[in-house]
Amino acid sequence: MSCTYTYPTGHQIKKVFWTKTLVKDNGEHPDLSEDPEYSQRLQYLGDKQQNCTIRLSHVTLKDEHMYYFRFLTDKPDVKWIGTPGVTLTVTDLQVESPERVTEGDSVNLRCKSSCALTDRATFIWYRNSQPLTERRDRNNELLLQSVRREDSGRYSCAVDGHTHISPAVQLNVMYPPKNVSVSISPSGVIVERDSVTLNCISDSNPPALNFSWIKGGTIVGSGRIYNISKISSDDSGEYKCKSISEHGEKYSDNVTLNVMYPPKNVSVLMSGSGVIVEGDSVTLNCISDSNPPALNFSWFKENETSAVGSGQSFSALQSGRFYCQAHNQHGSQRSDAVTVSVKAVETTLSDRVEEAEGDDGELWEKRMSFFLTPPVEGRVF
Repeated sequence: MSCTYTYPTGHQIKKVFWTKTLVKDNGEHPDLSEDPEYSQRLQYLGDKQQNCTIRLSHVTLKDEHMYYFRFLTDKPDVKWIGTPGVTLTVTDLQVESPERVTEGDSVNLRCKSSCALTDRATFIWYRNSQPLTERRDRNNELLLQSVRREDSGRYSCAVDGHTHISPAVQLNVMYPPKNVSVSISPSGVIVERDSVTLNCISDSNPPALNFSWIKGGTIVGSGRIYNISKISSDDSGEYKCKSISEHGEKYSDNVTLNVMYPPKNVSVLMSGSGVIVEGDSVTLNCISDSNPPALNFSWFKENETSAVGSGQSFSALQSGRFYCQAHNQHGSQRSDAVTVSVKAVETTLSDRVEEAEGDDGELWEKRMSFFLTPPVEGRVF
């Protein structure tokens, strides 16, 4: 706003400023350059002689007002204010839009102007400062049918042939949770007694505030983050989270927690009673619970330091107490000992006869009859 002023000779200008009120505040008119709403936008281009021009940047409708120039001299009682002031009239171009819409709604944006436009005026629309090239309408409305979350953004408009673009208005599209997933930390191998964190990731507007954690159909926790400290093999299984917002809910896919642990509950399974006949053997099997399954097994006889066998099965040929030790990459554990007893066999005459029977069984009966027949009297042998 261009401005000039004059003052009587014999005075010295001490202060020049602009104000927008004729009402004194604390005995003086308020200086616009000290007003937070103007201090960054108002620039005094004049001097203390005769030029009082100012520049006001980023003008909005709120700046429409009457403005006055004021100067003070070296004589306290000699002050002037320019009346009538300068009237600033602001024409505006702005977008009218609902603040919140829900996905699937139809939305009308209107480009409104206080300028006098011709019926032939064409409106250009922008989203996030990028022109919507497919929209050049004589109508000042932008219709968005069945809005999606991708339609969210800052919308502005302009009149074709004019450089002025309206202030941007935020269109906020609400939608229920989507793309719900679970991340696991640490992401590598999980070993018993580790601490594990499950994080529920959800895309929704507004952000989901309620989360539930489900393991095998049972709710086990709540909140975006689910912590398991000192995890155990019982915590293995499939987990999923449910993200809940005011517009709906959605489940994530299942993720599997596979907890590794060393052998435990190691025991020996023995075929039979553990009593064997001399010369036979009894089979001992090493049973172990571990993840991954144990592949290495060692067999020991109690009170002996060296292994007497390997493999999951072991054939015991002698009496004694035996135990096994199961191994995987996470550790090992030994079983309790089991007792194997060997029973000696007593051989009888009938046993020997039965052992000799076979294809010659009949011959043995004849021979036995010959030796057992009583002697005949009067006959010499």
